[in-house]
Amino acid sequence: MQITFIGGGNMATAIIGGLVGSGEHHIRVVELHEEKRTQLQQQFGVEPLAEAPAQFGVDDVVVLAVKPQVLRDVCLALAPKLGGALVVSIAAGIRGDALARWLGSQRIVRVMPNTPAMVGKGVSGLYAAANIGAADRDAATRIMQSVGTTTWLAEESGIDDITCVSGSGPAYVFYFIESMIEAARQSGFSEDEARRLVIATFDGAVELARQSPLPVATLRQNVMSKGGTTERAIFRFEAEGVKQAIIAGAMDCRARSVEMGEELSKD
Repeated sequence: MQITFIGGGNMATAIIGGLVGSGEHHIRVVELHEEKRTQLQQQFGVEPLAEAPAQFGVDDVVVLAVKPQVLRDVCLALAPKLGGALVVSIAAGIRGDALARWLGSQRIVRVMPNTPAMVGKGVSGLYAAANIGAADRDAATRIMQSVGTTTWLAEESGIDDITCVSGSGPAYVFYFIESMIEAARQSGFSEDEARRLVIATFDGAVELARQSPLPVATLRQNVMSKGGTTERAIFRFEAEGVKQAIIAGAMDCRARSVEMGEELSKD
């Protein structure tokens, strides 16, 4: 595939790194900032461009990786150059019908990635209208599988669903890690020791959850002894409503995803 990224930010850089590892693609990056273009060229050997090519071809893939607030203008500028290319949008919030209006094309796949893509552990939700063929879906899948796992969503509203779980989910995990590091610091560990211990604890717990056939609730109960130390901590979490706060926060995240889609998809 010839893949052209519009925007060379963190997520684009992560995906480019994954694609370069496969060695199968010709990759171009349209990036306004010269320093960033130079960095991407030196790091990955991509073709750096200060502006979009004059014309794309029907076999090209264009990845929209700019901020949602500027995507409308970017799409309107790309529309006369698109030439029927497949468009993959990783911009948050912007609905497919808005992209289609701005681009003058229906050949669009929406993707919600997440930041662990930067280390090849990403989770991406993908959605395309029913008229998008298997070859285009396969192309989008291959691009996103270069940085992790993929899930195809049956409805476009699934983008909002996966945003509140996987898209924003790493921030919830980092928030808990932050809290545990602070607890370790208050217990007397240095900052470096606290970080190492907490991250190793999360890593081990996740691996156990991955390998065990038991429900996560059972794994948690297996750590608890009646009247013991872990039970005391969990009782405090329950009393403070930690679980319900996490669930409510995720639902607030989803609601905001819907709001952003409505706000940013207007002409």
